[in-house]
Amino acid sequence: MQRLASRITVTAKVSSSLRTIILKETPSSSSSWLSIRCFSAFSSQQRVKNPETEAIPGDLLKWGSLGFFRTSRFASGFKPLEPKPLDSIMDLNRAKNRSPEDLASIWDDYHLGRGHIGLTMKAKLYRLLEQRGSDCRYFVIPLWRGSGYTTMFAQVQLPYMLFTGLEDYKARGTQASPYFTASFYTEFAESKDLVLIRGDIVFTSKLTDEEAKWLLETTQSFYLNDVRYKLVECFNKEPRDFEFKDVLQALDMPIL
Repeated sequence: MQRLASRITVTAKVSSSLRTIILKETPSSSSSWLSIRCFSAFSSQQRVKNPETEAIPGDLLKWGSLGFFRTSRFASGFKPLEPKPLDSIMDLNRAKNRSPEDLASIWDDYHLGRGHIGLTMKAKLYRLLEQRGSDCRYFVIPLWRGSGYTTMFAQVQLPYMLFTGLEDYKARGTQASPYFTASFYTEFAESKDLVLIRGDIVFTSKLTDEEAKWLLETTQSFYLNDVRYKLVECFNKEPRDFEFKDVLQALDMPIL
């Protein structure tokens, strides 16, 4: 499968000194280069009083978030996603002196085994994804499992992507809680032609790490590939003409 939103491939391993910075220091350490913190979870009693004043785009307010405690359950009324600055995750002063290849490798390695997904992409591709996402915010992706597939519903509104099951979205509409979220950090887009991507699985009972990564990369491919993007446009602008079998064919999945 063609992946236009490709991560930077790094052949060399991260140096032992960098591994010491990242892996041996605890996330709570003030000198850690990376911290496991990204988003905060809020009690269901903390409801949004004035959504119009929130910095998060309107459609995301409708989704709401359970935060990223991996034991979360379905519930509504949680405060929406609150963006966590990159400097609360990474020491930007140290990062400025690293090559894009080093940063990509460090970012990816840091998220391995931590219950998160770390990816990177070129700034030019991010800008295209941002442009197309603002024009066509929604899409459906079949996630193959065993002898069949589960259909996922995606919302693309950068710097975020949100994913939930289509059936849950049909049943709960804008109250459906996301299974998986992705955040895009553009702090190094201009200086290093690099955008960092962090994915968080909200419900481990709904998605594995491998499925979430595939889902994110595949969704990006539908927005970044000109041929595939026509299906996204049709889904958003001409829904009556949309054929889900075309998505299956694009992914070389059998039509059941």
